[in-house]
Amino acid sequence: MVYDVAVIGAGIIGCGVARELSRYNCKTVLIEKENDVAMGTTRANSAIIHAGYDPEPGTLMAKYNVPGNKMAEDICRELDVPFRRCGSFVLAFDENDMKTVKRLYEKGVENGVPDMKILDGDEVRKMEPNVSAECVGALYAPSAGIVNPWEMALAMGEQAVDNGVDLELCYEVTGIRKENGNFIISGKGKEDIEAKFVVNAAGVYSDTVANMVGDHSFTIDSSRGQYYLLDKSQGELFDHVMFQCPGPLGKGVLVAPTVHGNLIVGPDANPGSEKNDVSTDRNGLNHVMTASRKTTSAVNFRECIRNFAGLRSEPSTKDFIVGFSEADDHFMNVAGIKSPGLSAAPAIAADVADMLLKAGVPSEKKAEFKGGHKHLRFKELSDEEKAAAIKKNPAYGRVICRCETITEGEIVDALHGTIVPRTLDGIKRRCNAGMGRCQSGFCGPRVLDIIARELNMDPVDVLLDKEGSYILTGKTEKGECR
Repeated sequence: MVYDVAVIGAGIIGCGVARELSRYNCKTVLIEKENDVAMGTTRANSAIIHAGYDPEPGTLMAKYNVPGNKMAEDICRELDVPFRRCGSFVLAFDENDMKTVKRLYEKGVENGVPDMKILDGDEVRKMEPNVSAECVGALYAPSAGIVNPWEMALAMGEQAVDNGVDLELCYEVTGIRKENGNFIISGKGKEDIEAKFVVNAAGVYSDTVANMVGDHSFTIDSSRGQYYLLDKSQGELFDHVMFQCPGPLGKGVLVAPTVHGNLIVGPDANPGSEKNDVSTDRNGLNHVMTASRKTTSAVNFRECIRNFAGLRSEPSTKDFIVGFSEADDHFMNVAGIKSPGLSAAPAIAADVADMLLKAGVPSEKKAEFKGGHKHLRFKELSDEEKAAAIKKNPAYGRVICRCETITEGEIVDALHGTIVPRTLDGIKRRCNAGMGRCQSGFCGPRVLDIIARELNMDPVDVLLDKEGSYILTGKTEKGECR
């Protein structure tokens, strides 16, 4: 098969582009080097849908942020993805900070951010009682929101596949060449893929992919950011996303609720990180903890249930890179998608699809376009609805993950979805089993058993996460797994 479009990278951008293209009668393939979608920056970030006051007017960041923010809620509603428009504050602690707040307000007005207000410290504390007494004012932007970023990417990827997009997982692109006017994409240990157009959405590796077609117009630096994820006992400390004034390394350490009722604190910034380095370290985490106390002293960090790190793309251009390459007018870069990349992603995806259609990709719309999947979330049901679900399928009556009240039925549903997970973390990302206080300590072995049973796998072959992350190593003398 010769594809019309090959999209390299199945993060929030790649899945979004594939979803947009799946509306048309064009042949599209989505290529991902990992064993699941949303395995890079998309699954390890602040999960904020930014209002849009931070980007410099006239940049691509500013162009895409506000419309992307507006689109995100509709997409999440359509695809049954958790989303909450909670609003955000940028806190000021002295007169210099207040000058920054006023500049952000002015930029927000120019960028089209709605309903912003500048508040004094007492007004902020009236809305958020746990804010520091040192706060003298803030920019309030009610259009900001929070989302589950990997659920959003997965839902868009599933809708794309449901509508005819092919998905190639574990396909690490090692080379791209041109033959007879088409791109030939080579992958390690894989058959070549032929396509008329290529979209490079490879995240921190997008400069490497661009180099394969002779495009050396930009480089990507990788900046590692570390976070605390706090237990639900801390989740009600704040209703809004709490930023400090931005600095040279970004938006700084935030304190924010999550859509699942936890609290997230972070990140720090470590420019020049290795592109596969998602480790955490004590110095960085101590910095996050100390910096957050400028915002509030109310967070009990003893309630941390997980530390993690994510990688941000820092482009040499200092702005998003979205458009066809000068090296080849059928090769498109969608690169350097740092913050507010998650917020901008829906608008970027729609614009990229439009550019491809105008460049010659088949533009006839499909007669039918399948909608997203609805998810049964057992703990959110009424007692009557729970009883009806259990009567229909007794597996919904067996709670596997006690921390999050996730049932066997929900895990089985995930294992028979459009994009099938084959790992414990793949299940975690789809239905939240293992996301609670014990972080799979109790439910992990049962989830592993269910994966092996439903997918007819040897338990030894069930992974924790990426390729090579084995949980079991073999059989004991008694024949049990160890």
